[in-house]
Amino acid sequence: MNSNEIEALINLLDDPDETIYRQVKDRIVSIGEAAIPSLENVWEVNTFGQEFQQRIEDIIHDIQFESVLSGLENWAKDGGDDLFAGALMVAKYQYPDLDETETFDRLTKLHQEIWIELNDELTALEQVKVMNHILFDVHGFRGNKKNYHAAQNNYINTVLESEKGNPLSLSILYIVLAQRLDIPIFGVNLPNHFVMAYVDEYNILRLMENHMKGKIDDDKVLFYINAFSQGTIVHKNEITSYLQQLELKEEPKYYEPCDNKSMIIRLLNNLIMSYDRLGYPEKVEEIEKLHAAVSKHRL
Repeated sequence: MNSNEIEALINLLDDPDETIYRQVKDRIVSIGEAAIPSLENVWEVNTFGQEFQQRIEDIIHDIQFESVLSGLENWAKDGGDDLFAGALMVAKYQYPDLDETETFDRLTKLHQEIWIELNDELTALEQVKVMNHILFDVHGFRGNKKNYHAAQNNYINTVLESEKGNPLSLSILYIVLAQRLDIPIFGVNLPNHFVMAYVDEYNILRLMENHMKGKIDDDKVLFYINAFSQGTIVHKNEITSYLQQLELKEEPKYYEPCDNKSMIIRLLNNLIMSYDRLGYPEKVEEIEKLHAAVSKHRL
């Protein structure tokens, strides 16, 4: 369907018959993102009135949401191996016109600055010290303690721009950079918090297998890292003390690496809570759909 045909279809959106409007809307949404330029053109020269403009805006949103929904589901279905791609897909929910190149460039710059300071002789602690220096000392990344529950803390593009985030989003950034540098750092899903584990890279596969079987095998975790506290090193006994404070029993999932899909699911949970606090039920409903799309492909 060419642009003229799409615009002819769009002009039918002014029909007062709700049934006809729904049929036309569904047809345009089915065209997908290819319809957006024509929708925007008609919106700009609109002579039909405010209701017509609102209908166009709603359709553009529906198309963009369906794109994020299908993209995130495909990401999860394909294994969710690229954590940054998953986080970027979540960001496109709120920022559909997100300049991915600019976001990648910010990430690449951080990667290069860290890479220059690394060498094969560094110990695990020294590698983390380099990463902490570049991220927290040079660039000033910080936990957003003032607006801890802000939705923006969960979008990777705004975290890179503002250099502020929550425990999960800062950890995602840290993990993405670490793994691109072949540093075996993975996420650990703590209740009400999120940290990272520096893993003995020669035992990561066994560690993940034992985790799936419900066995605690944390002796393969060298130490933990708290990105929200500027990369502070955390030890197993501190994790245990934290769980005791919450009156929770020790379980493998609190000590061992989680997969990328679990991190994205938690990111979506954060957004659901943020938008619920702000009183945006429509956003909560949409993000719950994104959550379900990823969850059904979880191991």
